[in-house]
Amino acid sequence: MIPEFLTEFKIKLEKYKLETIKIVATPLKKEESLEIFDSKFLGTPYLPKGMEYPKDKENKPMVLWAQINLVDTPALDGYPNQGILQFFVSSEWFDMDDYKVVFHSDITEEIQTDFSFLTEDLYEESPIYCEHKLDFNKEIEYGSSEDLRFSMRFNDKDYWDFQETLTKDQAEELNKIIDGTGHKIGGYAYFTQADVRDYNKDLKQDLLLLQIDTDEEIMFGDSGVANFFINPEDLKNRRFEKSWFNWDCC
Repeated sequence: MIPEFLTEFKIKLEKYKLETIKIVATPLKKEESLEIFDSKFLGTPYLPKGMEYPKDKENKPMVLWAQINLVDTPALDGYPNQGILQFFVSSEWFDMDDYKVVFHSDITEEIQTDFSFLTEDLYEESPIYCEHKLDFNKEIEYGSSEDLRFSMRFNDKDYWDFQETLTKDQAEELNKIIDGTGHKIGGYAYFTQADVRDYNKDLKQDLLLLQIDTDEEIMFGDSGVANFFINPEDLKNRRFEKSWFNWDCC
Protein backbone atom coordinates (compact mmCIF):
# COMPACT_ATOMS: atom_id res chain seq x y z
CA MET A 1 0.00 0.00 0.00
CA ILE A 2 1.25 3.46 -0.89
CA PRO A 3 1.73 5.62 2.26
CA GLU A 4 -0.39 8.74 2.68
CA PHE A 5 2.55 11.13 2.38
CA LEU A 6 3.10 9.82 -1.17
CA THR A 7 -0.50 10.43 -2.28
CA GLU A 8 0.47 13.10 -4.83
CA PHE A 9 2.77 10.56 -6.51
CA LYS A 10 0.35 7.62 -6.42
CA ILE A 11 -0.55 7.67 -10.12
CA LYS A 12 3.12 7.77 -11.11
CA LEU A 13 4.04 5.01 -8.67
CA GLU A 14 1.25 2.74 -9.88
CA LYS A 15 2.91 2.69 -13.31
CA TYR A 16 5.98 1.10 -11.73
CA LYS A 17 4.09 -1.57 -9.79
CA LEU A 18 5.51 -5.08 -10.14
CA GLU A 19 4.80 -8.38 -8.44
CA THR A 20 7.69 -10.27 -6.91
CA ILE A 21 8.12 -13.46 -4.93
CA LYS A 22 10.10 -12.70 -1.81
CA ILE A 23 12.11 -15.61 -0.41
CA VAL A 24 12.54 -16.17 3.31
CA ALA A 25 15.73 -18.22 3.72
CA THR A 26 16.14 -20.00 7.06
CA PRO A 27 19.60 -21.44 7.82
CA LEU A 28 19.62 -25.08 8.91
CA LYS A 29 21.72 -26.52 11.68
CA LYS A 30 24.73 -28.57 10.63
CA GLU A 31 23.02 -31.89 11.32
CA GLU A 32 19.85 -30.90 9.43
CA SER A 33 19.16 -31.35 5.70
CA LEU A 34 16.23 -31.05 3.34
CA GLU A 35 14.68 -33.64 1.04
CA ILE A 36 15.83 -34.05 -2.57
CA PHE A 37 12.75 -32.32 -4.03
CA ASP A 38 12.67 -29.38 -1.60
CA SER A 39 13.38 -25.74 -2.39
CA LYS A 40 16.72 -24.76 -0.86
CA PHE A 41 19.94 -22.81 -0.94
CA LEU A 42 22.84 -25.32 -1.05
CA GLY A 43 22.08 -28.92 -0.19
CA THR A 44 21.51 -32.01 -2.33
CA PRO A 45 19.95 -31.41 -5.76
CA TYR A 46 17.17 -33.19 -7.56
CA LEU A 47 18.89 -35.11 -10.37
CA PRO A 48 17.08 -37.68 -12.53
CA LYS A 49 18.82 -40.99 -13.13
CA GLY A 50 20.93 -40.88 -16.28
CA MET A 51 21.53 -37.11 -16.12
CA GLU A 52 25.13 -35.98 -15.68
CA TYR A 53 25.81 -33.76 -12.71
CA PRO A 54 26.81 -30.22 -13.90
CA LYS A 55 30.58 -29.72 -14.16
CA ASP A 56 32.60 -26.52 -14.41
CA LYS A 57 35.33 -25.65 -16.93
CA GLU A 58 37.86 -27.61 -14.89
CA ASN A 59 35.57 -30.65 -14.98
CA LYS A 60 34.87 -30.30 -11.26
CA PRO A 61 31.33 -30.64 -9.87
CA MET A 62 29.54 -27.33 -9.56
CA VAL A 63 27.86 -26.22 -6.35
CA LEU A 64 24.08 -26.02 -6.16
CA TRP A 65 23.46 -22.46 -4.99
CA ALA A 66 19.68 -22.64 -5.27
CA GLN A 67 16.91 -25.07 -6.09
CA ILE A 68 13.37 -23.78 -6.51
CA ASN A 69 10.56 -26.33 -6.64
CA LEU A 70 7.99 -24.16 -8.37
CA VAL A 71 5.02 -25.93 -6.83
CA ASP A 72 6.13 -24.20 -3.60
CA THR A 73 5.92 -20.69 -5.06
CA PRO A 74 2.94 -18.38 -5.65
CA ALA A 75 2.01 -17.85 -9.30
CA LEU A 76 3.95 -15.05 -10.98
CA ASP A 77 2.95 -13.88 -14.44
CA GLY A 78 5.30 -15.20 -17.13
CA TYR A 79 7.21 -17.51 -14.80
CA PRO A 80 6.57 -21.28 -14.68
CA ASN A 81 4.41 -22.61 -11.84
CA GLN A 82 5.65 -26.17 -11.92
CA GLY A 83 8.96 -27.98 -12.38
CA ILE A 84 12.27 -27.53 -10.59
CA LEU A 85 14.66 -24.68 -11.37
CA GLN A 86 18.29 -25.03 -10.32
CA PHE A 87 21.25 -22.66 -10.20
CA PHE A 88 24.68 -24.32 -10.26
CA VAL A 89 27.88 -22.26 -9.97
CA SER A 90 31.53 -23.26 -10.06
CA SER A 91 33.34 -23.33 -6.73
CA GLU A 92 35.55 -20.69 -8.43
CA TRP A 93 32.59 -18.36 -8.82
CA PHE A 94 34.17 -14.91 -8.64
CA ASP A 95 34.48 -14.28 -12.40
CA MET A 96 30.77 -14.96 -13.09
CA ASP A 97 31.45 -16.99 -16.24
CA ASP A 98 31.12 -20.60 -15.03
CA TYR A 99 27.56 -21.51 -14.07
CA LYS A 100 24.54 -23.44 -15.31
CA VAL A 101 20.84 -22.83 -14.87
CA VAL A 102 18.87 -26.06 -15.24
CA PHE A 103 15.10 -26.44 -15.56
CA HIS A 104 13.36 -29.76 -15.03
CA SER A 105 9.87 -29.40 -16.52
CA ASP A 106 8.88 -32.98 -15.71
CA ILE A 107 9.70 -34.46 -12.33
CA THR A 108 10.43 -38.16 -11.91
CA GLU A 109 10.80 -40.36 -8.85
CA GLU A 110 13.74 -42.11 -10.57
CA ILE A 111 16.47 -40.01 -9.02
CA GLN A 112 20.14 -40.17 -8.15
CA THR A 113 20.96 -40.41 -4.46
CA ASP A 114 24.76 -40.84 -4.33
CA PHE A 115 26.40 -37.42 -4.10
CA SER A 116 29.54 -38.53 -2.29
CA PHE A 117 31.58 -36.75 -4.98
CA LEU A 118 30.45 -33.40 -3.54
CA THR A 119 33.42 -33.09 -1.22
CA GLU A 120 33.92 -30.38 1.42
CA ASP A 121 36.65 -28.60 -0.56
CA LEU A 122 34.06 -27.57 -3.18
CA TYR A 123 32.33 -25.44 -0.55
CA GLU A 124 35.36 -23.72 0.97
CA GLU A 125 34.81 -20.48 -1.00
CA SER A 126 31.02 -20.69 -1.13
CA PRO A 127 29.29 -17.36 -0.40
CA ILE A 128 26.39 -19.40 0.99
CA TYR A 129 27.69 -20.89 4.21
CA CYS A 130 25.05 -23.52 4.96
CA GLU A 131 21.89 -25.12 3.65
CA HIS A 132 18.76 -22.97 3.88
CA LYS A 133 15.07 -23.81 3.93
CA LEU A 134 13.07 -21.52 1.62
CA ASP A 135 9.59 -20.07 2.04
CA PHE A 136 7.86 -17.83 -0.50
CA ASN A 137 5.50 -14.83 -0.36
CA LYS A 138 4.11 -12.77 -3.22
CA GLU A 139 4.51 -9.03 -2.69
CA ILE A 140 4.15 -5.76 -4.60
CA GLU A 141 7.09 -3.48 -5.34
CA TYR A 142 7.00 0.03 -6.80
CA GLY A 143 10.64 0.29 -7.78
CA SER A 144 14.25 -0.08 -6.76
CA SER A 145 16.67 2.80 -6.53
CA GLU A 146 19.29 0.73 -8.41
CA ASP A 147 17.13 -0.87 -11.12
CA LEU A 148 17.36 0.81 -14.54
CA ARG A 149 13.58 0.42 -14.99
CA PHE A 150 12.90 2.80 -12.10
CA SER A 151 13.51 6.37 -13.27
CA MET A 152 10.71 8.20 -11.49
CA ARG A 153 11.19 11.76 -10.28
CA PHE A 154 9.42 13.24 -7.28
CA ASN A 155 8.54 16.66 -8.69
CA ASP A 156 11.99 18.13 -9.38
CA LYS A 157 13.91 15.58 -7.28
CA ASP A 158 15.34 12.15 -7.95
CA TYR A 159 14.82 9.32 -5.46
CA TRP A 160 17.86 10.15 -3.32
CA ASP A 161 17.24 13.89 -3.13
CA PHE A 162 13.57 13.31 -2.34
CA GLN A 163 14.51 10.93 0.45
CA GLU A 164 16.54 13.73 2.08
CA THR A 165 13.35 15.80 2.46
CA LEU A 166 11.54 13.11 4.47
CA THR A 167 11.34 12.34 8.15
CA LYS A 168 13.07 9.17 9.37
CA ASP A 169 9.73 7.30 9.55
CA GLN A 170 8.72 8.46 6.08
CA ALA A 171 12.08 7.43 4.63
CA GLU A 172 11.65 3.96 6.15
CA GLU A 173 8.16 3.66 4.65
CA LEU A 174 9.49 4.74 1.26
CA ASN A 175 12.24 2.14 1.44
CA LYS A 176 9.69 -0.60 2.10
CA ILE A 177 7.96 -0.07 -1.24
CA ILE A 178 10.94 1.08 -3.31
CA ASP A 179 13.47 -1.50 -2.30
CA GLY A 180 15.13 -4.10 -4.51
CA THR A 181 17.04 -5.84 -1.73
CA GLY A 182 16.53 -9.37 -0.41
CA HIS A 183 16.16 -12.86 -1.83
CA LYS A 184 13.51 -12.91 -4.55
CA ILE A 185 12.16 -14.21 -7.84
CA GLY A 186 11.13 -11.53 -10.33
CA GLY A 187 10.43 -7.91 -9.49
CA TYR A 188 13.08 -5.20 -9.25
CA ALA A 189 16.77 -5.99 -8.90
CA TYR A 190 19.27 -4.57 -6.46
CA PHE A 191 22.94 -3.76 -7.04
CA THR A 192 25.56 -2.39 -4.67
CA GLN A 193 27.33 -0.70 -7.60
CA ALA A 194 25.16 -0.13 -10.68
CA ASP A 195 22.69 -1.97 -12.89
CA VAL A 196 24.89 -3.83 -15.39
CA ARG A 197 22.02 -3.90 -17.90
CA ASP A 198 22.37 -0.14 -18.24
CA TYR A 199 25.68 -0.57 -20.07
CA ASN A 200 24.54 -3.11 -22.68
CA LYS A 201 21.58 -2.35 -24.93
CA ASP A 202 21.06 -6.07 -25.58
CA LEU A 203 20.39 -6.68 -21.88
CA LYS A 204 18.08 -3.75 -21.07
CA GLN A 205 14.90 -5.82 -21.39
CA ASP A 206 16.16 -8.76 -19.35
CA LEU A 207 14.21 -9.76 -16.25
CA LEU A 208 15.30 -10.80 -12.78
CA LEU A 209 15.07 -14.58 -12.49
CA LEU A 210 16.61 -15.02 -9.04
CA GLN A 211 18.32 -12.74 -6.56
CA ILE A 212 20.34 -13.98 -3.57
CA ASP A 213 21.34 -11.22 -1.18
CA THR A 214 23.80 -11.03 1.70
CA ASP A 215 22.14 -12.45 4.80
CA GLU A 216 22.92 -13.98 8.19
CA GLU A 217 24.70 -16.99 6.62
CA ILE A 218 25.33 -15.59 3.12
CA MET A 219 28.00 -13.10 2.06
CA PHE A 220 28.99 -12.06 -1.45
CA GLY A 221 32.34 -10.32 -1.06
CA ASP A 222 31.74 -7.23 1.08
CA SER A 223 27.96 -7.32 1.68
CA GLY A 224 27.20 -7.92 -2.00
CA VAL A 225 24.33 -9.42 -3.97
CA ALA A 226 24.01 -12.03 -6.73
CA ASN A 227 21.50 -11.88 -9.58
CA PHE A 228 20.45 -14.19 -12.38
CA PHE A 229 18.71 -12.54 -15.35
CA ILE A 230 16.87 -13.86 -18.40
CA ASN A 231 15.55 -12.39 -21.65
CA PRO A 232 11.72 -12.22 -21.71
CA GLU A 233 11.54 -14.42 -24.83
CA ASP A 234 13.82 -17.01 -23.27
CA LEU A 235 11.67 -16.97 -20.14
CA LYS A 236 8.51 -17.40 -22.22
CA ASN A 237 10.04 -20.36 -24.07
CA ARG A 238 11.63 -21.83 -20.91
CA ARG A 239 15.18 -21.51 -22.28
CA PHE A 240 16.67 -21.11 -18.81
CA GLU A 241 20.09 -22.25 -19.99
CA LYS A 242 20.38 -18.80 -21.60
CA SER A 243 20.16 -17.03 -18.22
CA TRP A 244 23.16 -14.98 -17.13
CA PHE A 245 24.78 -14.32 -13.78
CA ASN A 246 26.08 -11.17 -12.11
CA TRP A 247 27.28 -10.27 -8.65
CA ASP A 248 28.78 -7.17 -7.10
CA CYS A 249 29.69 -5.84 -3.67
CA CYS A 250 30.52 -2.62 -1.88
